[in-house]
Amino acid sequence: MKTVLQIKEVIKRYITEKKQIIHALDNINLEINHNDFVCLLGPSGCGKSTLLRMVAGLESITGGEIVYQGRKIQKTNRDIGMVFQEYSLFPWRSVMENVTVGLEFAGIKKAERQQIGENYLDLVGLSDFSNSYPYELSGGMQQRVAIARSLATDPDLLLMDEPFGALDAHTRILLQQELLNIWEKNKKTIIFVTHSVDEAVYLADKIVVMTHGPGKIKDIINVDMTRPRNRANPRYAQLTANLLDMLNYKAPQQDKVVNL
Repeated sequence: MKTVLQIKEVIKRYITEKKQIIHALDNINLEINHNDFVCLLGPSGCGKSTLLRMVAGLESITGGEIVYQGRKIQKTNRDIGMVFQEYSLFPWRSVMENVTVGLEFAGIKKAERQQIGENYLDLVGLSDFSNSYPYELSGGMQQRVAIARSLATDPDLLLMDEPFGALDAHTRILLQQELLNIWEKNKKTIIFVTHSVDEAVYLADKIVVMTHGPGKIKDIINVDMTRPRNRANPRYAQLTANLLDMLNYKAPQQDKVVNL
């Protein structure tokens, strides 16, 4: 299996306005292969989203390096797409215009943008809403638009930062199923940040369990259950219970904040 992303001994520290050092991530090592669906699972404050933003080139690295397709990440890369928890849609643009905005910035002609946009709106089940505006859509529909927008630029690697965290339980389950359908059709590499153990078990090939801050990798779990996964399966329940036990562990925090 081809390795597409290497995270090597990555460290992240912040300096606050009060001259305190916040140690967010410590010695992160991870390899991700082509077509992997990887979930980063951990408690609030463990650095999951920070790590994702560093992979996207949106956040600087204090130490170590992140290498994508053989090149060190130092800035944003059009081959890496990102879906945020907030929908981040332009309210003055229609659904179609939101989906194709990245193509517009890339200089793609309108007719081609339209065709690509139609393909991805069809993929996420929103073809009938291409002329609607974000305020006319439900939260789940807006998140589908955000996913379609990220896919429209045809990234090889898709980063998803708790994209379903603000949705109700029923909509969340529906979009989990929809995302797996999209992933199986497109075979993108996906890194998905979540707080939810159930979501990680349902979605991932590989679950990266992180400790309390400073975030470290506690374990990497390969999920060998076939899809679609049945939440009533005893193996599903056992893995969920094991992950909950792992997350109850609290790492020492004395080096998280240092006064300068």
